[in-house]
Amino acid sequence: MPAWADSGHAPARDVVGGKIAGSGKFPWAVRLSMGCGGALTAPRVVLTAGHCVGPTGPNDKITVTAGAPDLDSRSAIAVKSVEVYRSPDFVTETSGDDWAVVRLEKELPLPILPLTPDDTDEGTFTVMGWGQTRESARQQERRLHYATVPTIPDEECAAAYRKAGVELVRDESICAGRRGVDTCQGDSGGPMVRRDRLGRWVQVGIVSWGLGCARDGYFGVYTQIAKFRDDIRAAAGRLG
Repeated sequence: MPAWADSGHAPARDVVGGKIAGSGKFPWAVRLSMGCGGALTAPRVVLTAGHCVGPTGPNDKITVTAGAPDLDSRSAIAVKSVEVYRSPDFVTETSGDDWAVVRLEKELPLPILPLTPDDTDEGTFTVMGWGQTRESARQQERRLHYATVPTIPDEECAAAYRKAGVELVRDESICAGRRGVDTCQGDSGGPMVRRDRLGRWVQVGIVSWGLGCARDGYFGVYTQIAKFRDDIRAAAGRLG
């Protein structure tokens, strides 16, 4: 999840301190070829982070792997992108508006992940990705990892990042994490989810950025879906 806010590297994030996801656990989770995650938000549309993709317009450079938590599985489906729509207000991941949707060349026969219908931004959420499982790892993971993380008050999160010279966009962000558990390089764009009242998964956030991975005092920062829900739905509707 968190990216390298303290370096010139493009942020990306895998799950530190997580578990390996079994087959069918998160059927809407997908992997993007540039080393990011995403979620199937419509049969042929993937929701991911804005910093993972290029500008809005035609784009056939992304390969999306879906349908299996193990990227080498025989049941994995690989499809190409045809178009990207990135938030028109996106500049960098730390400045907010870090979301984008990707149109695929065809519909996928998989469940989709609905956006959260409410503005809940506190509690314990589940995060996932194929990224590194520790900050010093040299490669990302073949298998999907996931973990549960509690939210951190905006004031605490903002104060920590201010010391590192980064100003948190509070009304667009959810901070979450716990000691030894975090998203990491290669997890960017992946979903933060919770169960609704009927037990169904809904997406509440997008892995955006952070300072390293699971560093004491620095938590993962996630794009808050509720802030952009209408815009995401409209964009997905146009591409879908």
